[in-house]
Amino acid sequence: MKNNKALILVFVLLVISAALYRVWDGRPFGFAPQIAMALFAGSVIRDKRFSFLVPLLSMLVSDVLYQALYSQGLTPIKGFYEGQWVNYILFTSITVIGFFIKRNKIGSIIVGSLAGAIFFYLTSNFFDWIGGGLDINNQPYPKTFEGLINCFVAGLPFFRGSVWATLLFNGIFFGCFYLYERFVIKIQPQAA
Repeated sequence: MKNNKALILVFVLLVISAALYRVWDGRPFGFAPQIAMALFAGSVIRDKRFSFLVPLLSMLVSDVLYQALYSQGLTPIKGFYEGQWVNYILFTSITVIGFFIKRNKIGSIIVGSLAGAIFFYLTSNFFDWIGGGLDINNQPYPKTFEGLINCFVAGLPFFRGSVWATLLFNGIFFGCFYLYERFVIKIQPQAA
């Protein structure tokens, strides 16, 4: 039971730190831990229902922070906006990819990280295009193949940041969890 409490505390700290990191002003486009967190939660948390809550709570906390900063005039980024529900669905979907990551296999973690970042890039840009997202000139992308390609091209800086962030944060999350399992759980005396 003590291990479960420690693990819950670790996940609460992960949610809060990831939410705070996401609202950090000046970070590179797309460089946020939410994709990694969704994959990690899907891979590590045994109760799969709970695994969906970790990235969603992180998003919600950071969106509340964004909204508070926005309402105080401290950031131009709104916390809550039209179409935001799509991101929540996408992060929930990414958690499912984490179900297939073998948490003690570096290759599996890398492949899962890339799959999560690619999935988010493709689906989020597609939904942005189909939902009337705006291009660099503040005009909706045309509902043509060229409009879709332009939307994907405009998302490349975010994609690059999300790939690097997902690989880095999964390295940290899975690496720390490996050390936790190896040294903290193994060291504790077993009940007779």
